[in-house]
This record gives sequence, C-alpha cells and structure tokens, in this order.
Amino acid sequence: MKRRIKLVLLLFALFWMVLLSRLYYLSIKSNRYYEELAMRNIIKTEYLLPARGEIRDRDGRLLAISKLGFRIALQPHLSRKKSQHKLDAAIRTILHLYPKFDYEKLLESYRKQESPYNHEPITIIPFIPYDALIGNFVTLTKERSILIEPASRRFYPYGETASHIVGYVARADREEVKEDPIARRVGITGKSGIEKYYNSLLEGELGKKMLKVTAANKPVELLQETKPVKHNITLSVDIRLQRYIAALFGTQSGALIVMDTRDGSILAAGSYPTYDINRFVQGITQKEWQAMITDLDHPFTNKFIRGLYPPGSSTKPAVALSFLDSGEISPKEQFLCSGEMELGKRKFRCWNKWGHGPTDMNKAIRESCDVYFYKGGLRVGIDTIATDLKRYGLGKKTDIDLPGEFIGTVPDRNWKIQKFGEAWYRGETLNTVIGQGNFLVTPIQIAMLTSAIATGHTPVPHFIAKIDDMNISFATATLFNAKERDALGLIRHAMYEVCNHKKGTAFKHNICAVTMAGKTGTSQVIGIPQEEKQRMSEDELQYYQKSHAWFTTFAPYEKPRYVVTAIIEHGGHGGAAAGEMVSLVYNKLVELGYIDKKYVTHPEFMAPSEQKSTTEQKER
Repeated sequence: MKRRIKLVLLLFALFWMVLLSRLYYLSIKSNRYYEELAMRNIIKTEYLLPARGEIRDRDGRLLAISKLGFRIALQPHLSRKKSQHKLDAAIRTILHLYPKFDYEKLLESYRKQESPYNHEPITIIPFIPYDALIGNFVTLTKERSILIEPASRRFYPYGETASHIVGYVARADREEVKEDPIARRVGITGKSGIEKYYNSLLEGELGKKMLKVTAANKPVELLQETKPVKHNITLSVDIRLQRYIAALFGTQSGALIVMDTRDGSILAAGSYPTYDINRFVQGITQKEWQAMITDLDHPFTNKFIRGLYPPGSSTKPAVALSFLDSGEISPKEQFLCSGEMELGKRKFRCWNKWGHGPTDMNKAIRESCDVYFYKGGLRVGIDTIATDLKRYGLGKKTDIDLPGEFIGTVPDRNWKIQKFGEAWYRGETLNTVIGQGNFLVTPIQIAMLTSAIATGHTPVPHFIAKIDDMNISFATATLFNAKERDALGLIRHAMYEVCNHKKGTAFKHNICAVTMAGKTGTSQVIGIPQEEKQRMSEDELQYYQKSHAWFTTFAPYEKPRYVVTAIIEHGGHGGAAAGEMVSLVYNKLVELGYIDKKYVTHPEFMAPSEQKSTTEQKER
C-alpha cells in the first residue's frame, strides 16, 4: 500500500515539474521570440531598388543608360470568381489606352504569376516610357485594381557599335534569380560583355525602409531608411575610334583590337559583324535568334576573345625568339629556302614557290619564309618551342575583363597524347612553327604577344578605367628572360622591315603616317593536297575556303605606344587584306591626339586637314 502511495506521489510531482517547466519556458524563455514575432506584425520592411549604373566611354559619352518609365501591375487574387470582373475591367481599361497590347497575353501573364501565397502586385506590362504613360496616369489610377510603379529599361545609345564590349541585359533566369537577390527583385541581369562581367557592380546595392504599420498594413511611421547605392563605370574605349573601325570593316568579318602598350587599356575592340544589343533588352523572337546563331559569319560570337584561329605567320617573331633562347640557332645563321622542304614522303611548301634562297632570321621574319622555320623547328624541337610559346602567353587566358574568354591551343606531345592518345610526328612540328595545324589563338592573345615584343613587358588587357570617380590600375609583368630581352631589338627590327623594307610582306600596303612595325600572317582554312604541284592563289578560292588574314603591329616604332591587331576572315594574305586598314587606324590615332604628331614620318598619308597641321607643327 505504501509503495502505491509513493508511486502516485512521484507521478504527481513529475506532472507538476513538467507543467512548471513548460510555464517557465512560455513565460520567460519564449518572451523574446514572441516579442520579435509581435514586432514583425507591426513593422514592415520595404526594399528600395537601385538604378542600374551607367556605362560611359573614356570621354564620358554614354554607352549604356537606364531609361525612366513605369510598369503596370494589378492587385493580386483577382482571378477568384468574385473578383474576375475586376480583372477583366482593369485589363480592358489598359487596352483602351494602349491597344497595341493583346488581351489574352496580358491575362495569361497575370495568371502565370498569381498564387494564393503571393500578396504583392503582379506586373503585366514591365515597361512603358515616361512620356507614353504620364498623360494617362490619372485615368489608370482611377481603376483601383491597377497600380502604376516606377520602372526603367536599359538602352544602348550606340546600338551595334561596341556591342561585344558593352554586352546587354535581359530577363534573369531561375538560376540567376536564385543566386542574386537584386536580380530577384528587378528581374533583369547582365548577360554578356561588361554588363555581365561587372554585373554585381552595375546592379548597385539595395536600399531598405522600415515602416510601422497598422493591422490594415497602412504605414504610420518611418522608423529607418537606407538609400539604394548606384555605381557607374567608365571604360577606356573611345567610341569615336570604335565607330571609325566599324566603318572600315564594312561588310567584312573579323576582329580588330587597339591597345595601349603601357597599361593594357583597350581603346577599341571590334568583332564583326555586329548586332544591335537593344533588341535583346526587349526580347528577340525565336526566328531572329535562329537567324543570328545560324549566320555563317557568327555575329553573336565575340571574336576578339572567343574566335579561335590558326595564327599563321603572326607568331613567327615569337618562334624566332624561342630559337634564339634555345642557343641552337644564331641570328646570322642561314638556311637555304628552295620553295619547299621534303620530310619523309611529304613536301612542305614555302608560300614563295621560287624560294627565298639563303635566309637568316631577319630575312625570314621580313619575308615570312616558311622553310627557314621548318628547318629551325626541327633543330630546336617542339618541346622547347611549345614551352616557350606558352610562357609568352599563348594557350592561356589573358584575364581580360570580359566573360567567356577562350584559351586556344599550343599543340605538343603531351597535348596530342591527352587529346588523341597518339604519338607526335615531326611534320606536326613544321605545321606548328608556321602557325598552322592544331595551333589556335585568339586575337587578344596575339595583341598581347605583340605588345610584349614591342615593350618587353606585359600588362593585363582591360576595358575598365573608373568605378564612379575612382581610377582603376593594373599591374604589369615580364614574360621574357634576360637572354630573350637582349634579343628583342633584333626581332623588332625584323618587324620594322616587314612594313618598311621593299621586300617586306606588308610594305606595298603600308599607308601609315607614323613608322609602324608588325607581322603579317595567313591562316589556312583548308589543307593543300600533296598532289597539287602549284598552290592555288587566294583569288581562285571560294569565299569560305579563303585563308584568314592577320596583321599585328605596334607604333610608333621609335617609342611603341599602341598595338593594333587585325584579323580579316577569309581575307587572303595579311598584308593585302589588312595593311591599309591597320594603317588608317594609326592615322586616326594621330588625328584624335593619341599619337603625338612629332612621330608622323609620312604626312602625305594623313587626311588633308591633318597634313597641314602636321607640317605647321614641324615648322614651329
């Protein structure tokens, strides 16, 4: 009996202990939680959206702005039976004022976004320009179901010009919305170019309002406010030069880069053909998209960072530098060029079927002798050459501030084993040293290589110059060892003769007012059959079988300041296709004041007004 009483008392005590513990938790421990919950019921947080930052060129010209306007939204939960008449009336009020919209599409847009859990207004027209809506503002707001909210739309004043640099914004997809809180609220994000690379900067920073509200959600007091922050970007690009280059290209396809050798800032970079980036802001049709991506000239591809081409002879100066560094070949050593070289059962031709005769390094670069490089390549070997070319910056990213840069390919034994599981053949060495075969580069890599040869150092190529009022600077690096730096003068002189010696491959097409140095290149699109005794001329080939034409240069030769690198797709020979174009770009740099007129050595090549001012300056 006593045992039963003790058990009952124990259970009674346990019951009261549990009850008191729960009471303590609810009254004391949970007090803070319920206080926070109560605060949420009376305090409302509103996020303030930042305006997307402007993009300007180096002189302040607007390249990307946000046009101000309005969006039209409707109250949520209007699809319910008792509210459907309100939804119908609201849409018909909008259509009466803006008949270009479609009733069914607006209704479908509303229903797609509606949810029992969504208590926010539903946007059915994301943007109407300020001038188009302000006159109808009163009429629209009379309809209680209609809400008018401020909105903006990206606009690119120069359209196609610099489209591959600036890029564009468009509606954010699910993944982007998930990862980016600002994109989730504004609905757009950068999709390409500077707009994408610096998206987090251009988006700005969200502002916030904390309001005390009534039970009916009516604000009664502003407790705290943080203004949204906007960031603007200034680029190193000169839009005047960019437009001039676009006019020079006309209907041709290819790419051209103008870069300052001192700091890597890019004054112009064009990929052609271009496209109007404004079309993507509003959304293009499937038909337009298909036409763009199936165009054989690839307007959507940013060719100066994503175009992969065999470099042709444009890399011969770098290969020659590797020869010298190896110690296997001296500058004055000559190889006999008879127009071809046999290796096994194959003949490897020189572009000059008559041959160049005894050829040293200077002559080989000046006249682009293939046989010299065939014989030198076999002596030095692919292992040394490929290692050096990679050290010079090929086969890797340049770290330019654009998304999606390709790295290209510097083929060697390891690359071939990994890719094909096959051994390397000596004939592949011959193709590689003249920039053919599996050797692939981008135009920005060739521009960087040319800059390194011109100055001995390599900066980071970039477009950004300022964030708001803060200047942005980049470090430079040295690619070459002491032996190579000592040899750079010899390589530069050979490149000088390419443009200024009567036998140089660019001499006949040089109309540059300043003294430039460079290297031409011809990048084969199709192979030449062994049974073909005489190579067909480029003029005899169909357009898409013609070789790509390279011309990479630096000037003024006396004090290298700028690199201009061009590739004309299916243009044929480098000097003939690109020589005059590159010359005119340098002349424009003089005209715009980027190159001092004291470096003008051929005023006859300048425009008439510039000829006069150059002569007057020299007389003074």
